[in-house]
Amino acid sequence: MHIGELAERAGMSLRTIRHYDEVGLLVPSGRTAGGFRVYTAQDLERLLVIRRMKPLGFSLDEMAELLRVVDALADAGPEDQAALAARLDASLDDARARHAKLVERAGMAEEFIGTLSTLRASLP
Repeated sequence: MHIGELAERAGMSLRTIRHYDEVGLLVPSGRTAGGFRVYTAQDLERLLVIRRMKPLGFSLDEMAELLRVVDALADAGPEDQAALAARLDASLDDARARHAKLVERAGMAEEFIGTLSTLRASLP
């Protein structure tokens, strides 16, 4: 698929996808004779992983590191799997902690909305 279709399927902008290409997070699987980027279903899945990391506040460097681990797992032999699994576990723990902070912040936002709603309900 071309970049426009990829962007539509992922719900992301062309600019963001091009930026991810520039920084090496999402390199297209190929190019047409005219130089247009060509993406596969695997590229879409990778982009969706990146998109899911964004709300948790992962930096581009942290995203790249995690993607390197994921990529390495696909080709790792038994001797490398333990070290990669440990790195994946650390990322999983980090993601869980970031999620918990987001849930806490969402709760605070709900309380604030409740406060404003109560105040508004008291007015004519």
